[in-house]
Amino acid sequence: MGRTGRGHRAGGSESADVAEPGRLPVGGRGATGAATAEPPSGGEPGPEVRHSGRLRVLRAVTGGVVALCLTASLVHVVMVFLYVAPSNQISQRYSRQIDAWIYPLFEQNWRVFAPDPESATRQISVRTENTSVDGAHQVSDWFDLTAIDDADVKHNIFPSHTAQNMLRRAYIGYQESHGNDDRSHSARALMFQQYLRNIAVERLAAHRHGTFQAIQLRVVTRPIAPPVRPRAPHSAANASVDTRYLPWWKVTPNGN
Repeated sequence: MGRTGRGHRAGGSESADVAEPGRLPVGGRGATGAATAEPPSGGEPGPEVRHSGRLRVLRAVTGGVVALCLTASLVHVVMVFLYVAPSNQISQRYSRQIDAWIYPLFEQNWRVFAPDPESATRQISVRTENTSVDGAHQVSDWFDLTAIDDADVKHNIFPSHTAQNMLRRAYIGYQESHGNDDRSHSARALMFQQYLRNIAVERLAAHRHGTFQAIQLRVVTRPIAPPVRPRAPHSAANASVDTRYLPWWKVTPNGN
């Protein structure tokens, strides 16, 4: 009797290399004899592993940004609520933090629902002072900042908020926080002083060239005459014009 073939048992049993149903072939080979893919041991990770790692990092960064945005939005809503809510223990205790968050960018003005028309016009001008090398002081002429805003409003179909209200609201905030003595008695008053100064320096530098070490603002307030009613007695008295000179403020070349 001849020798049995390789891997055959006596008696004509089936080859040991034949895979049983549901089991992988011995040695990890498929039906075609090709070796199955196995992750290399001790080598660099494959492209699938690197791609998966980048996805995890991207998800972590996205989640962190979303969480930061949600936190900032929640803080903003709470701060605005405490600002517009009636005075309470929490708003009184954290009044400085609330004012620092609200002013000057998020100030809530409810006049949009109950308009209070302006009763006066304000013309705000600025002049500069420069000290030369020999110590001589040179003071420039007055530069009309309000005229620049008026020109932007008249020649623009959709004028910006900065041209209409920024300078005017900055001075109103300064006036309300300082009164008539021009002294900053609180952090909010000092903030409005720096805010008004920086606006004047920025707009002056955009239209005039040269260096200066100090600026001064002049505010001319003219009351708006009420409309003339028919058969109403005409008042011959002229409304008084108020001119206010603010102190000289030191500035750096960049306006801070």
